[in-house]
Amino acid sequence: MDTFFLILVWIISVTFVYAGWRAAPWVPTRKLDVDRFLKLADIKPGQKFYDLGCGDARLVCAAGNMGAKSIGYEISLFPYILGTIRILLNKNKNSQIKFRDLWNINLADTDTIFVFLMPKVLEKLKNKVEKETKIGTKIISYTWPIPGWTPLKVDTLPEHATIYLYQR
Repeated sequence: MDTFFLILVWIISVTFVYAGWRAAPWVPTRKLDVDRFLKLADIKPGQKFYDLGCGDARLVCAAGNMGAKSIGYEISLFPYILGTIRILLNKNKNSQIKFRDLWNINLADTDTIFVFLMPKVLEKLKNKVEKETKIGTKIISYTWPIPGWTPLKVDTLPEHATIYLYQR
């Protein structure tokens, strides 16, 4: 049993490091910021929402509860497990989480994308979004602006992260 536990801890640790290296470490979004995101995103029933690096899937569930077909992508095992549990407890058939690297998915059919990624990754993401998304797709970046783009709206609140809304 000790060997199994050590292997499990090692696997979880490796996925944390890999996720941080590929895009960002897991840092949960605060509850008030989830509400700010929902207001800014203005998600409508039937739209498709992607959270790239969704962590524990709190935004995936929130968008799904608004009626969006909501999909989260996560490559760090522990947050993925938490997100899977959150979605199961949420009992919303609109929400799902996939254990997949955001760089290996196609963004063509999404209406809104949420990211909480490191600044060094946002330039690469910008290129991916410009190549794969349709005109009108909303992109919301939590904490850091996307270089080279001018936001439609910037939501600021003292002692909270800034949220940037872009539209392709």
